[in-house]
Amino acid sequence: MTRLLVIMGSGETTPTMIKPHRRIFESLPVESGAVMLDTPYGFQLNADEISARAVGYFAQSVGRDIEVVSWRTPPDQALERERALTAIRSAGWVFAGPGSPTYALRQWRDTEIPALLTKAEALVFASAAALTLGSHCIPVYEIYKAGISPHWEPGLDIFRELTGVPAVVIPHYDNAEGGHHDTRYCYLGEPRLSYLERQLPPETLIVGVDEHTALVCDLDAGTASVVGNGGLTLRRNGLSTRFATGAVLPLTLDAPSGTATPVSAPASAPPSAGQGVAAWAHAASLRVAADELEAHFMLALSNRDFDGCVAATLELEQIIADWSGDTLTSDDGDHARGLLRSMIVRLGTLAVDPATVLAPLVDRMLALRTQARAERDFTTSDRVRDLLIAAGIEVRDTPDGTTWSLTA
Repeated sequence: MTRLLVIMGSGETTPTMIKPHRRIFESLPVESGAVMLDTPYGFQLNADEISARAVGYFAQSVGRDIEVVSWRTPPDQALERERALTAIRSAGWVFAGPGSPTYALRQWRDTEIPALLTKAEALVFASAAALTLGSHCIPVYEIYKAGISPHWEPGLDIFRELTGVPAVVIPHYDNAEGGHHDTRYCYLGEPRLSYLERQLPPETLIVGVDEHTALVCDLDAGTASVVGNGGLTLRRNGLSTRFATGAVLPLTLDAPSGTATPVSAPASAPPSAGQGVAAWAHAASLRVAADELEAHFMLALSNRDFDGCVAATLELEQIIADWSGDTLTSDDGDHARGLLRSMIVRLGTLAVDPATVLAPLVDRMLALRTQARAERDFTTSDRVRDLLIAAGIEVRDTPDGTTWSLTA
């Protein structure tokens, strides 16, 4: 019987969710099997690649081997079907993530899958799969991509079955990909969500889980905990209560007076290159981490801090590797790799530029010359200048200060 119901808003195979995944596995018996259902993305041509990346992520980052149970469509062969059902039935941890919620519902409905999902000790559903857990499901692709009028599809209603709370689940709750147009609430935006909310039974609770955030429902302890980078929003009849990461609520998801807290993180300095990749583990996306590291690289470059340049480059390479398991389709990987290549090219330029190599020495000698001139020690000042000229370095005194360049 299910002891943990975990809902991840996004980032289920990124560095941000490594710790939550590890804690979930640590709460299970060592011998518990672990399976991932490929149904939500089973219609995609790169389904095998998504499965392989997820398996690699759990093995390398989380330290657990998982088995992919293929149910892209209900198997026609009886043996193949029973093998899949047996694997799910025997698993203590069942996971599903990205793809299309309505596609998954079509493949799971009227099969043994929904009943088996409630038997897993830990049921971890993220992104598209999370949408299927409620009494009603948002058809994301149909509304956001195809322009079909906003409507609900019947969900599995597993959230109510396990917690007793009539609810719909909305991951990607704080999505901001739209920039100037509203893509919050899993790409619905406020006008569409308000319209859809009026179609729900009045007692239905909207459970909104931010990106790179998880709601961990401990059915034994009777608690619901918020972990990760963002927060949890509970909304009913247009009224919302928001809880920051670290909040622990009763499983009934009541919002006792005084428990709501702002989701925004306390102000703090961003990580700096050289702190190690762990400092970037909670970046909202690979793109954000890459842009920050490029900024650190450019600052180090302007300060002629070559160790800082190398540190930023190495950390970006590791961050790209750490995010390689992300199953979200985006161009973040290409963007990060482009920045990495650019940083390497700049490092190569530094290596062949003698002016850059000589700069610390020449600047120090010019500082000594400036000091000698200030002390009216013109013999020493002229001697320094002559030594630099003999070394092929031209020194120019201008109204704005002293400059230098190589003569050859």
